[in-house]
Amino acid sequence: MAWVYVILAGIIEVFWVIGLKKASSLLEWAAVAAAIVISFFLLFKAFKSLPVGTVYAVFTGLGAGGIVLSEILFFGEPFSIVKIALIGLIFVGVIGLKRISGEKTEKEAA
Repeated sequence: MAWVYVILAGIIEVFWVIGLKKASSLLEWAAVAAAIVISFFLLFKAFKSLPVGTVYAVFTGLGAGGIVLSEILFFGEPFSIVKIALIGLIFVGVIGLKRISGEKTEKEAA
């Protein structure tokens, strides 16, 4: 369940970061603030049972990748194969961190 919290927190991060750029009314700013609180609440719940460094790497990787892709798809940011390749590198690094921390946790449990 903790990984579900991390993924949801990363998805919500995409919305609040975009909201920081697009918000103009008090209601929109309130929605951004609520999204930040929810995102970090989910993140802190995940910290209770998962390694902090891995959780934060996954959270920021999902956020960074999601923000770049949403800007390309929805906000007219120019598509670049270099951007996509760099986002891919972020995901490879995040997956690598998860794999390494998973192995360490299993060894420590034994």
